Amino acid sequence: MVRIRVLVVDDHRIFAESLAAALAAEPDVDVLAAGSGPAALRCLERAASEGRRFDVLLVDADLGGHVPGTRPAAPVRSGDEDGLVDGISLVTGVRSAQPGVRIVVLAEKDDPRRAALALGAGASGWVAKDCSLSRLLSVIRGVLRDETHLPPALLTGVLRELTAARKHRSESELLVESLTPREREVLRCMVAGLGRKAVAERLYLSPHTVRTHMQNVLGKLGVHSTLAAVALARRAGVGPADLDGPSAGDVVERGGQLA
Repeated sequence: MVRIRVLVVDDHRIFAESLAAALAAEPDVDVLAAGSGPAALRCLERAASEGRRFDVLLVDADLGGHVPGTRPAAPVRSGDEDGLVDGISLVTGVRSAQPGVRIVVLAEKDDPRRAALALGAGASGWVAKDCSLSRLLSVIRGVLRDETHLPPALLTGVLRELTAARKHRSESELLVESLTPREREVLRCMVAGLGRKAVAERLYLSPHTVRTHMQNVLGKLGVHSTLAAVALARRAGVGPADLDGPSAGDVVERGGQLA
């Protein structure tokens, strides 16, 4: 018998452990529960190192008490137990690190916008927490066949949200393409959370030059703040700069001279 390895991730311990116990009663399901995003990441990493990867992740949409969509989701790195990792960011990080894992988001209520965010981050399903166990098992087995599962009542709203997101992404991509290579590198530093002084040090520029580049970036993107520029960059798929140092091929300016 092929066994399905499931990891339940929910910071409501009673719910997580109760759901895990119910799933464990199935003859072909092995299940563990994790009470936080960092704990889930550790479980996934440990299982992968032991050659026993999980097949399906069941993630609480409200993990960490964060409402997805109020800030851009970012790839997740391992953190300490006190670190907060919201549900959508966990989906993003797991899909990036272990693309073979199928992810189903468990939600208190149907929300087309948040369901679209989850699917966009790489989830394969959105299921109500009060659904029946047989329904949840059907979804688990379905996503392992590469199916996508949504409640029928959500379908129209999710499609509308995904269409709007695609339109916004296309517009954002065109704006980012209007930047010069140096301005795009400055934007990537902004996405990484670097301030003007840190950007100047990383790119070997003067703070005055960085200020000019940042002003040009805001003007070309049509926004009035760094936060708005970062949000637009994320929509366009712009990732953060590599903070380990200038990457190969970077144009480096020293003493006002381009090298």
